[in-house]
Amino acid sequence: MCPCAARASDSVGNALNSSKQNTWALAAALILILIWGANFSVQKYLLDTLSPGGFLLGRYLIMPTCALIMMRITLGQFFPPMARKDIVELASLGFVGHSLHVGIVCYGIHLSTPFSSSVILACGPIFTLLILRWKGHEKLQRYQVVGVTVAFTGVLLFLSEKIMKGDLRATGGDLVLFVAAILFSYYTVQAKPLLEKHGSILTMGYATLLGGLPVMLLSIPAGLEAPWASLGVNGWAAMAWSILISAFGGWFVWGWINQVRGVARTAPLMYLMPPVAGLFAWAITGEQYTASKLVGAAIALLGVAYAQFAPQRKNPS
Repeated sequence: MCPCAARASDSVGNALNSSKQNTWALAAALILILIWGANFSVQKYLLDTLSPGGFLLGRYLIMPTCALIMMRITLGQFFPPMARKDIVELASLGFVGHSLHVGIVCYGIHLSTPFSSSVILACGPIFTLLILRWKGHEKLQRYQVVGVTVAFTGVLLFLSEKIMKGDLRATGGDLVLFVAAILFSYYTVQAKPLLEKHGSILTMGYATLLGGLPVMLLSIPAGLEAPWASLGVNGWAAMAWSILISAFGGWFVWGWINQVRGVARTAPLMYLMPPVAGLFAWAITGEQYTASKLVGAAIALLGVAYAQFAPQRKNPS
């Protein structure tokens, strides 16, 4: 075979392999959206059964163990060496991302509903844009300002029914979830340099270990009082689903999907999560939706998507 033909054959082979890998990555992404969407209802069940403190103790006994095993398998050591400065920064980052963000999310979902939780947390990219603007990393473009305004209008409509009814428990849960979304956006912005420097496994591993320790210690009293015996086989299966499959395994698979498909092509799939979470919540927990709630959720997600993905218009010179 001549060199030109060989190169052409290799090019075709690489294209086919890339296409196949993209297909598998898309399939994995859609399955993961189903897993994460269902997890809102699964986690709601666990939080109501064990209490948020009990669930958090279980999560942060299991997650750090998984992080240690993952670092040992992939990096050859349980505690790979790292500069003290970076360890301190990861401890601070982990405290925001795990102790604060995850802890607040659990209490928010416990007070609110699965569908409401998924919609509020889907507004995270809006807060990421605002934090980037606040820190001086980016300037908000006109289309982003429009998207932010539309998103918050949708959220107000989404919450209006609960506020008018005086449902302080659910409204309080949604406000708590807003705080959690802001914390995760801050975590996302601050983690980027460390991810680029150390990679996802080392960064996530140490952030989980160091950030999970405070919330685990704080959760011990509630965790010891939690009715673990009442879980049964189904409850422990739900724990495995929520912690091992959805939380730990899900984010590693999501990292691979982004690597194959690219963040720009993958990120829009996240907007499928609230509808999926809503369907699971309707089927599993019997959650009901009014027209104002559905319209508000749609407007909020549309605003978030527009702020993140609308094409930037250049000013005419």
